[in-house]
Amino acid sequence: MSRVDEARPILLVEDNEDDEALTLRAFAKNNIHNPIVVVRDGADALDWVFRRGAYADRGPAEPSVILLDLKLPKVDGLEVLAQIRATPATHLLPVVILTSSKEESDRLRGYELRANSYIRKPVDFNAFLDAVREIGLYWLVLNEPPPGTGPR
Repeated sequence: MSRVDEARPILLVEDNEDDEALTLRAFAKNNIHNPIVVVRDGADALDWVFRRGAYADRGPAEPSVILLDLKLPKVDGLEVLAQIRATPATHLLPVVILTSSKEESDRLRGYELRANSYIRKPVDFNAFLDAVREIGLYWLVLNEPPPGTGPR
């Protein structure tokens, strides 16, 4: 990949350690070198996004993209998305739901809350590699973020 803004992190919100390892391996295998911040529950995701608690001093860079699982401890992914969208400072952050949920109601609610995309995690590793490559290509190389939301 070229033209990737490697300074802006990817926020991976994932409570399953196996899915986290798979995602990190897929990023590495696809030469995606952005820093990847992993949080394991919805409360930590909100603290990271809003610079609270342990993340109060995390620095100014907003994420290139937030990869958000739905079934999370403490605060579920749809509530995380709702709070991100309800706050003027974060409402334009790109949020991609990356989940194993096959529930149509989850997909509908995610889009109602203005998720940028909804991707079901493929079970097959090679299909998962392809999905992560496409996520990286689109969100880190091709996508032009809204003006004033971060470097390009």
